[in-house]
Amino acid sequence: MAYDFDLYVIGAGSGGVRSARFAAGFGAKVAVAESRYLGGTCVNVGCVPKKLLVYGAHFAEDFEQSAGFGWTLGEADFDWTTLIANKDREINRLNGIYRNLLVNSGVTLHEGHARLIDPHQVEVNGQRYSAKHILIATGGWPQIPDIPGREHAISSNEAFFLKELPKRILVVGGGYIAVEFAGIFHGLGADTKLLYRGELFLRGFDGAVRKHLQEELTKRGLDLQFNADIERIEKQADGSLKVTLKDGRELATDCVFYATGRRPMLDNLGLENTGVKLDKRGFIEVDEQYQSAEPSILAIGDVIGRVQLTPVALAEGMAVARRLFKPEQYRPVDYNMIPTAVFSLPNIGTVGLTEEQAREAGHKVRIFESRFRPMKLTLTECQERTLMKLVVDADTDKVLGCHMVGPDAGEIVQGLAIALKAGATKRDFDETIGVHPTAAEEFVTMRTPVAG
Repeated sequence: MAYDFDLYVIGAGSGGVRSARFAAGFGAKVAVAESRYLGGTCVNVGCVPKKLLVYGAHFAEDFEQSAGFGWTLGEADFDWTTLIANKDREINRLNGIYRNLLVNSGVTLHEGHARLIDPHQVEVNGQRYSAKHILIATGGWPQIPDIPGREHAISSNEAFFLKELPKRILVVGGGYIAVEFAGIFHGLGADTKLLYRGELFLRGFDGAVRKHLQEELTKRGLDLQFNADIERIEKQADGSLKVTLKDGRELATDCVFYATGRRPMLDNLGLENTGVKLDKRGFIEVDEQYQSAEPSILAIGDVIGRVQLTPVALAEGMAVARRLFKPEQYRPVDYNMIPTAVFSLPNIGTVGLTEEQAREAGHKVRIFESRFRPMKLTLTECQERTLMKLVVDADTDKVLGCHMVGPDAGEIVQGLAIALKAGATKRDFDETIGVHPTAAEEFVTMRTPVAG
């Protein structure tokens, strides 16, 4: 049968665009449908604008610390609307870049909501198109729990477009999005409280990292409230919000920001017209080659709920394009040793196994840790400390995990990720000469294990 397209991609986020571009480059006839914004979550309401806001929040510290280096500044004044307007301009520029990437690659762009009619047909803006392969890359969407007054709360989608910086804000959640936004709002001058229903935030990260970040955020004056959960939210006559917690306490605030998880964006997608199956968490079930239970339909990225990171979606999109249209170049995505950063203030950078994961997997481990005050802060009053940690297999000397909390942690760990991916041993680290004076050199000068 002759199809309109070899590949029809639903969703023009990072993974969908990468797959479409490369499939077209391999000679396939490709179309992409997008109903919202080009670039997906990351570019529009995720990692890119969030990092810009993190940079903005960091200036408060820079101004404060500059006095130790002889600078005398006038009174600093922050304007939220300027930051948001400049952020919007940059995102619009990136949207244009994504459009050009697609069009210049020979991809047909359909701007509208795509719905599956059957395993080989989609409908967009009243038009039907057939495709040999259909790739679902529709990403995720933030969830706000179904509690009384939930309509008064916002998610990360709305946070980037607030008309003004709230004077008081409650950030609810214990994942990296909650921690990052709590740091942003606190750094920009809002009275910020972080509420999390568990004992300690960032579950799944190394225990030393979690504890160290808790200490540093507390030093900075961020109000961390663990074992705390919201019962209901009520709007007051003056526009403020009264928040009642499950333990009976009441908090007054101007904004409640929920970062308590994301769901796959499958709304009105027409999956019921196909054989696609969902797993118990509601994500699309796929095999190792991203094929769903319906042979013609594939899925990648946040919608499959594996590792929900932009570079992972990019790698999955590339793998699909290669397998379908350039099989001699195909290689599966390796989910081991994926580096990641949390742009909290201070940053977290991590790659490989946590100490807890290594022990659970049966490794006999040696742990190397260093905590120190960065050189930049020695002329200031700031008492922030950096944490660096290596998890080493005691039998093979292989470095299993590398973790850092401190300035530029993500930048530093990216380089170390290559070493861990290549199978570096602790001896390799020890025999590598450091760059002096830097914080990063500490990773190659830790000689005495703190635990085993």
